[in-house]
This record gives sequence, C-alpha cells and structure tokens, in this order.
Amino acid sequence: MHICFIDSIHQIAAAHWNQLCPTDYPFVRHEFIAALEDHHCTSATTGWTPHHLLVWAGEQLVAALPGFIKTHSYGEYVFDWSWADAYRRHGFQYYPKWINAIPFTPCVGPRLLASPATLTAEFIAKLLQVLASECTAKNFSSWHCLFPDADMSTQLRRHNIPQRLGCQFHWFNRDYKSFDDFLAQMTSRKRKNITKERRQVLAQGFAFEVKTGHELTPQDCEAFYSLYRNTYLKRSGHQGYLNAGFFQQLGTTMSNNLVLINAIKTTESGAKNVIAASLFLRDNTTLYGRYWGCFEEYQFLHFETCYYQGIDYAIAHQLTRFDGGAQGEHKIARGFEPVITYSNHWITEPGFRTAIEQFVTEEAEAIRTYAEDAKAHLPFKQEDAE
Repeated sequence: MHICFIDSIHQIAAAHWNQLCPTDYPFVRHEFIAALEDHHCTSATTGWTPHHLLVWAGEQLVAALPGFIKTHSYGEYVFDWSWADAYRRHGFQYYPKWINAIPFTPCVGPRLLASPATLTAEFIAKLLQVLASECTAKNFSSWHCLFPDADMSTQLRRHNIPQRLGCQFHWFNRDYKSFDDFLAQMTSRKRKNITKERRQVLAQGFAFEVKTGHELTPQDCEAFYSLYRNTYLKRSGHQGYLNAGFFQQLGTTMSNNLVLINAIKTTESGAKNVIAASLFLRDNTTLYGRYWGCFEEYQFLHFETCYYQGIDYAIAHQLTRFDGGAQGEHKIARGFEPVITYSNHWITEPGFRTAIEQFVTEEAEAIRTYAEDAKAHLPFKQEDAE
C-alpha cells in the first residue's frame, strides 16, 4: 500500500476518483472539487490549498480523502476560533492546519472514499499514522474531519480521534403526497402560519419556476451568480466565497445534480423578472439547500424560495430528506427537525489535545440537550412528533 498527497484534483483522473465514491452524494465528486479549484475558490490565495490524500495498492487507487491546507477557519461551519486564540495566547501557531472537508459545504456525507471492504481497523490506523506524520513534517497544528457520516466519525473516535457534536435542522419526507399532506401533520396554529406566509408571497405577485438538468442554461447560471453576489455584498461587504465561473462550470458538469428555483415577478408591462433564486444540489435521496440570492427583499420570500419550494420539490420527486444547511432555529417552526452532526479533531500538541478532548466532551452534553429541547418545539401534532 502506498499513500501520497496531491496538490490538485487534476492529478488524478475523474473516473478513478469517482469510482471510489460510495454513493451519488455530489460534493465529493471530482466535478465539484474541480469546479472549486478551476475557478480559484480553493487556492493558497483563499486559504484553501488543495492537499488530497490518495491510497494506492499497486496501480489501483483504493481510497482517497479530499483535503485542504487551511490558513484560517472561514467557510468550515465547525467553529474552532477559540482553539486558535488559545494557541496564539500560549505562543503557538494554530495555522496552517489540514482538514478533510468539503469547502463552504456543511453537508454530512462520505469523507473517506473507499469500498466498505477496504475500511478495516488496520487500514484506518495506517491512515491516521500517515496524517500524524504529515502534520509533523509540514508543521500543521492539527487535522480535522468535518461533517463525516456517523459511521466514519465513530470509527475515528474508536481510534482516539475526539468526536465533536453539532446540530442542524433537516426535513424528512414521511411518504407525503403533497405539501398539504405535510401540513396536515402539524398543529392547527402552525399550519395556519405557514399557509399565511405562502399566500402572502403569492399575493405580492410572485410565481416560481424550477429548472434542472438540460433546462439550465449559461444565462441561468450567470443570473443566479448576480443574485448570490448581491446578497453577499449587502450582508458582509464581500462577493462571497464562490464566483461566476464556479456556478457556470457546475451548470456544465453537474447539471443533473442542480435544482434552480427562481422567484419571478411580472411587471405591469408583462416583463418577467427574476427577483430571487435558490440553487440546490441533489442526489437520489436528498435535496441540499446551498445557495440563495435576491435583488429585493419581500416578506417571507426567503422562506418560500429556500424552504417551502424545496419541500415541494422533495415531495414531488420522492426524496427522503431535505438538508436546509447549517444553523437556523427558524426552520423548526417550518418542520425541520434537529439532527446531530459530527466532526473529529486531532491536535499535534499533547497539552492542547487533552484540553480539546475535555472541551468537546463537555460541549457534547450541551448539544444533545439543545437538540432535545428543539424537538419539543416542533410544529407537529403530538402523536406525530418523534
């Protein structure tokens, strides 16, 4: 077995990389990682230097970990700023670090790409030895696995890689036949609130169109980027982590995984203007709410475009889950349920390693309590709540 690191996804053929992907989960596919790299969203300049791990058995690629050298903690959604500050106060450098993660994408999924038969305890132990050696050789303070599936996180924990918990809110399709069928499971007050919100959006003159696959055009991708950039500029004064080229390339290489929902307002002259849009990715089971943008703010338009239209789509296409993205307690009242997420962290300095192990252990109790409390606020009738 030979293990090495590569500094560009293009150093491995797409077919070889993709044959390791255990599902059709879109974010670990060669096409997605390449679009980020090709348009300099992941580069030394942005603080996301590609540094992927490959495992070879002779001439055959048997495993891979998408990875990046980080010089900051932006765009990760597992917050370790306090750890970095503690390092600084004690005269140590927290950056660079190495992360096994998908940039700007807090979506749970596979992080170690390999066949199940490959993932023995001995295999994992060997990988961990290599990662520890790489941290020492490159002066990385640590390595981190962000948003792995539960099985992967548990395997790492068994190898003494501390597990950190988080909480997101996901929508689950319990064999609903329509949006009204979904609403029927809610208490009367919550059902009326959502119905009122949706009606108000329609009363403001909005209609919605859904585009995916061959229906998506370069003009659609260009228009969406304008919305995305405008929203980032209003919120934070910068243009966002992603750029026009990234969205255009996804529209070419991953169009079947994209779902674009446009909010359209017709003027008095009959012109149809796209005022807002949400861009989702999907696989065979799950819809992932990822990107949003608007030119003008309207009451409840964000909820309709990003959540209710997504639920409509998931029901119509018999998807089992809708991952609406990180954070957002406002999702609870709209039927999104608390879900525990995971990350794992290995720290080079033994003293800090012990402190962080204690921190994540104590934090886990608070996260579990928070998730249980959130369940108590779900809008479903008592007999349907889980």
